[in-house]
This record gives sequence, C-alpha cells and structure tokens, in this order.
Amino acid sequence: MENVTNPPSFGEGQGVGFKYFPHTEADLKEMLRTVGVDSLDALYDDIPEHLRFRGDYKLPEGMSELEVRQLFEQLGAQNRQLVCFAGAGVYDHYTPAVIPNLLSREEFLTSYTPYQAEISQGTLHYIFEYQSMMTALTGMDISNASMYDGTTATAEAMMMAVAAGKKQRRVLVSDTVDPKTQAVVREYAHFHGVDVVAIPAKDGVTDRSALNTQLSTLDGVAGVIVQQPNRYGIVEDYAGFADSCHEQKALFIMNSVAFDLALLRTPAEWGADIAVGDAQSLGIPMQFGGPYVGYMCCTEKLIRKMPGRIVGKTHDNRGQRAFVLTLQAREQHIRRQKATSNICSNQSLMALFVTMYLALMGKHGLREAAQLSYDGAHYLCEQLVATGHFQLAYDQPFFNEFCVRYDGDVDALQQRWLDAGFFGGVKVADDVIMLAVTEKRTKEEIDQLIALI
Repeated sequence: MENVTNPPSFGEGQGVGFKYFPHTEADLKEMLRTVGVDSLDALYDDIPEHLRFRGDYKLPEGMSELEVRQLFEQLGAQNRQLVCFAGAGVYDHYTPAVIPNLLSREEFLTSYTPYQAEISQGTLHYIFEYQSMMTALTGMDISNASMYDGTTATAEAMMMAVAAGKKQRRVLVSDTVDPKTQAVVREYAHFHGVDVVAIPAKDGVTDRSALNTQLSTLDGVAGVIVQQPNRYGIVEDYAGFADSCHEQKALFIMNSVAFDLALLRTPAEWGADIAVGDAQSLGIPMQFGGPYVGYMCCTEKLIRKMPGRIVGKTHDNRGQRAFVLTLQAREQHIRRQKATSNICSNQSLMALFVTMYLALMGKHGLREAAQLSYDGAHYLCEQLVATGHFQLAYDQPFFNEFCVRYDGDVDALQQRWLDAGFFGGVKVADDVIMLAVTEKRTKEEIDQLIALI
C-alpha cells in the first residue's frame, strides 16, 4: 500500500492504482467536493505535521505464489515440534483430521455476523448445534453463539451479573481463578466502575469461610466467580457455594475448561447461574495462543442479560425447518443504555470447529479422551513422586493438571526437558512446576520425561 499522501495515478473509470479499488477519479472528486475539501491531504489537516509519516514503508518486493510458499516453509522450519506437558489454560488435545476439510466448506467459512437469515442458513444451523451441545455439556438452560475467548467471557459474565443486580457494583473473584482471567476481569471492571474483591485461597482452594464472611459483610455483591478445575489444576468442592451466593442475592459464576466437563460435575449441578470458559480444549490446536473461542451459558431467567446473540429454530411459510437470530442484546440492535455488550463478530468459525469436534467425538469418545487425560496425569504424578525429588504442592484432587514441588533447580530441569524435545510444564513458583497431560501423551513419552530427571 502506498503512502496516502502520495496516491498512485489512475485513469478515468479505473480504480485508484489497483483494480480492486472501486473508486474512480470522478468518484473521488465528487466525494471531496461533497465534504468541502479540495484534496485527500486536506482530510488530514487536523494531524500535526510532526506526527505524519512521510517515509517509505519497509515492505518487501512482491513475490510469486511459489516464492511465498517457499518463504513460509522456511519460516515454519524454524519451529521446534515439542512434546507438550504444559497447560495453564491451553491444552494439546487431539484434532480429528476431517475438521480442517469440513471447516473450509463455503456454506460455513465465515466468522462474521449472519445478518440475512435467508442466505446464512449454514452458519445459523451450526451455531444452533453449537448452542445445543454447550448446554448439554454444561447442563445450563441457554447458550449464546460463543464469545471471543474464556477470559473475556468471564469478564462479560461479571458485567452480566452487575446488570442483573442493578445497583450492586461489587464482584468477588476467587484467588484460585487463573491470573490471566483475573487480569481481564479487573480491566473490564476498572472502566465500568465495578469493585472487584479477591476471595483468599487456603491450601490451594477457595477459602469458604472467607467467602461467607465477605458475602455477609460487604454491600452490593452482584456475583461470585470461581474456576473448576482451578488455577492449580485442583478440582474444588463447591457444594453450598451457590446457596451462599443466592442468600445474598448474588449470582454464582463458574469458569470451567470445556473438555473437563466430560467427566466432572457440570456447572448446573453446582448450582451456577452462569457458566463460562474457553472451549479451545475441544480440539482446537494451540496455534501460538489463538484464535480460541469462549462459551457462555446461563439459566433461562438471565437470557435477556446475556451478551452476544442466540440462534433459534423455527419453520418458514412452507413448513420447512429454518434458523434465525432470536435474540441480539448488543448496542447495534437495541438502545445503547439497554445493551449488555457490544460484542459482535464472535469468532464463530471457532465455534464451528468445536461443533464439528463434539459431533465427531460423540459423548463416549469425549469421555474416553477425558479419562485417558486423567489417567495419564495421575500416572505422571505418581512417577514424579516416586523419584524422591517431587511432592504434590497441594494435597487436593486433580483432573489432568497438577502442581509439584521440586527439590532442585526448576529452570535447569525445564531446560533439560526442552533440549530433549519436551515442553515440561509451566513454572508457577521458584520451586513449583505445573504439568498437564492430555489423551495425546503416551506412557512412553511420560517415561522418557521421567528418565531425564
């Protein structure tokens, strides 16, 4: 793209230097005359000269398709393919080979808003199926058409609780929630005038007595946010939490790794009002941190406080099944002061990915993969402890991720694993490593990891 202050030459009836620019010279002159200026440069008069870029863009010369392919192959060859034993919110799960092919079908390949139902039936259909699957996985009544990721979904849930609580502007967040999620929640809260108060942790889990004290002494609590499994991989016992929240008119919000719900109790079974989290674990590759997809489900009574949109099924005038947008609570569709959020294009391509994964795996396949992950993590933990150099950081139940305390140099150990081709967990303290196991990890790989200690 050339400097805007030096536009390329163009002929009458042709695009501005590029065939894909629709505006002709006559078009531009007419637009400039309409807005009352005589040149494109005049549109930037309000920008001080010292802030304007007058140099050349440091862009490489154009390449042929073959040269571009070769360049990216060379760049890709610089990546090391490691055996991943790390998690902390992103997990190396199996992706069925058929998904990338199905994902590129023309009736599905879009992440944008399906405004016109009559030409968006493919998109609306898979979103409807996605919603159905997420309600089945979480046990909740309603699912929206997906969110950006698990962290922003949690922050949106906080805002949803505040909207439902009207004058209540305080939210309690357990310190066992992932620090990345806490940071996003606090960022949202700062700009919306919401007071976020931490619930302390005790022995790696949410301090129940501290929560009860906060609920009974703090005014205006709109919601309580917890995580399952928590930031340390621990499966917490949330029995009675929902009752404590509801007694004080607060909503109970649970963030969960979607994959883990194949075996764990659902948020609905814990009495949650809102269930959120990241669905990357449902087959989406780690791909350097994104794009991922957040899910949000809730009870039916909160449906009109839910951000985003909901797709519903109906019938057309010929009696044929059809899909439509049934609820859109964002500011483009309703009065701004009534909008719950301005979330728009919600990466529904990733929601399609999740839908295909769940359809291909099925209920039994998903449970089997979850059981393999659980078994592998417990085998790895047992083998680490058996070396005499590790002990569980917390004597608490865990699913497929856990923290261990090491009696040596954690950095040196992780470097040794890295040199051998293993991504050996995430360092969470000077002497603590958090490791994760998925169904992709084999006994042989675990034994090799142990042998390097």
